[in-house]
Amino acid sequence: MSIVYDTLIQYLPAKRKTTPSGWTSFNAPCCIHNGDSADKRQRGGLISNADDGVSYHCFNCGFKASWQQGRNLSGKMRKLLQWLNTPDDIINKLALTVMQENEGFTITQQLVELPKFNTVPLPDDAVKIADITDFSKYSMSVLEYMSVRGLNLDDTDYYWSPSLGYRDRLIIPFYYEKRIVGWTARTVQADKQPKYMSEQQPGFVYGLDEQGYNKVFCIVCEGPMDAIHIDGVALLGSEIKDQQAMLINKVDKQIIVVPDRDEAGSKLIDQAIELGWSVSLPEWSDDINDIGDAVAKYGRLYTLYSIVNNAESNELKIRLRSKKWLSGLKK
Repeated sequence: MSIVYDTLIQYLPAKRKTTPSGWTSFNAPCCIHNGDSADKRQRGGLISNADDGVSYHCFNCGFKASWQQGRNLSGKMRKLLQWLNTPDDIINKLALTVMQENEGFTITQQLVELPKFNTVPLPDDAVKIADITDFSKYSMSVLEYMSVRGLNLDDTDYYWSPSLGYRDRLIIPFYYEKRIVGWTARTVQADKQPKYMSEQQPGFVYGLDEQGYNKVFCIVCEGPMDAIHIDGVALLGSEIKDQQAMLINKVDKQIIVVPDRDEAGSKLIDQAIELGWSVSLPEWSDDINDIGDAVAKYGRLYTLYSIVNNAESNELKIRLRSKKWLSGLKK
């Protein structure tokens, strides 16, 4: 038996039975999370495979999760463990133990823990744009940039600073548990470098505070402005870090990744599949490279609809769609 199977058995309901074929049957915890009524007929099945892997199949709502030696813990297996009321620290330790066994290195206790973020100050003299009553040419240029990008003052707390180096930048604060733990300042000048000046802590995911209980999906994208448009979360890059994956999995919703239409986006698709997350590759026109472009062309409502409507969790279908999605990349 494997450590994954042993952990699952430990948190299964007390009322369960073992069939002659080796399946352990119990009331499936997944049905109520997938739009069905609670299982009362022990339609959940768990079995240890010959290669010490483990498979779960719900014969009621159809949810499946599996793990095999040499693979990391998938997003679906994490969900199953969460639905069985396995503590988050146990799930994280299990995931990292499996990773350690796969990759042959020692993981420190610090990596097991979820990231902790310190409160940080915004740039000097930063003020909420919504509170400005007397606009200068600099603050007005930021407001005009927001209009062009389709950003509304009531989306989030946008800031501006008159300080040298920041007065032609839109400042977006990073919140975690209602505290400011970072920020990014985006230039509004087309040819100015650097495009972004940021204060960012390792493992941070933008927008987690907004993923409330009333939401069914958690949409993951790369940049904060894209996340603002569709009320999702942003990786602040094109790679999913381990600590970011832990934080996103904790929201306990269907996770939908929307990659940018570039080479980095292709790698993000691979990571999403590995984590067991859904991927959305909407049938947008070839001139659209990211969510921001889609919003500019189609509007927020249709962009969000197209993302949710094209979410796919089947690996083969994702791979096939991604070929078409990325076919227009410039060589």
